[in-house]
Amino acid sequence: MDYTELDVWKYSRDLVKYVYLLSKSFPKEELYGLTNQIRSSAISVPSNIAEGIGRQSNKETIHFLYIAKGSLQEVETQLYLSSDLGYISEIELNDTLEKVTSNKKLLNGFINYYKKL
Repeated sequence: MDYTELDVWKYSRDLVKYVYLLSKSFPKEELYGLTNQIRSSAISVPSNIAEGIGRQSNKETIHFLYIAKGSLQEVETQLYLSSDLGYISEIELNDTLEKVTSNKKLLNGFINYYKKL
């Protein structure tokens, strides 16, 4: 299976791009704080999906898919913190949370698919 053809991987890449664009406006003093953290968490999602697909067993694949899911939870938390700190608007928060929710649904479906193999 080629991970680059998976919708779950493509959608998570879109989330990374969106998070990067969103976090560009964060204060400079956050560069090594929240900006770096939210970007790192977002990058972890497609990276762990790709790594999981490259593993030798379904058990290992599922393990990395769960890591990707955890990273999505981190992104979600960091978005709320960004909103709490006034770095993003309510509209930006809600738009991005919709993207996170879509990613979660795809990832959950993919995990369930792998559990049945």
